[in-house]
Amino acid sequence: MSKRRLTITLGSDWRAALRQAGKAATASTYEGETLNFETPAAFFGRLTERRWAIVQALQYDGGTVGVRELARRLGRDVKRVHEDAAELVTLGLVERTEAGALRCPFRDIHVDMHMATAA
Repeated sequence: MSKRRLTITLGSDWRAALRQAGKAATASTYEGETLNFETPAAFFGRLTERRWAIVQALQYDGGTVGVRELARRLGRDVKRVHEDAAELVTLGLVERTEAGALRCPFRDIHVDMHMATAA
């Protein structure tokens, strides 16, 4: 399995997240990748419980899994798993092989969410 790491952040300052991602991309050593959502609503709207289950199943498997087999393992409809997987591919949490199978390239996924009272 790949040793890639992903940190998911929630912050409205997308420019700062973009700058941080740029710095990481130019670093001489791999420091992981970042995916930022502007609000908790955006995060929870796109990364639903069922989509997390797909990511978790793919991480656990450690290899590649076809959509039909993944749907069977999750006890879900193939069409719905395909739709959710397409969204995860768009976000970059899941990759699709040339043969169409799915895999999660991240060994470690960390979600960083901080909430504070308004000033």
